[in-house]
Amino acid sequence: MDPDDHVCLCFRVSLRKIRTYLRREDPPVASLISECLGAGTGCGWCVPFLKHLHAQHARGQQPDLRISPERYAEARSGYHKTSRRDEEIVREATRDEP
Repeated sequence: MDPDDHVCLCFRVSLRKIRTYLRREDPPVASLISECLGAGTGCGWCVPFLKHLHAQHARGQQPDLRISPERYAEARSGYHKTSRRDEEIVREATRDEP
């Protein structure tokens, strides 16, 4: 994802905003990312991705998701239709290797 792509689509919270929040606040647990403009408190789609970003930050890595914003939004649309998260999308987006 590019820094200005949205991770939390409900509240339009970008990867850049989440990175800045993590760097500035250094939250001890991923759930505190919700203090960043409500990220993760809407439909819940982005929660596993926020956890991944937090884990990367905790390891001293640059938080990132390896998925195009189009594929991410399309998968979220499927989540809204079925109430089931496609775990393959989660694995794709949260893999740490380049």
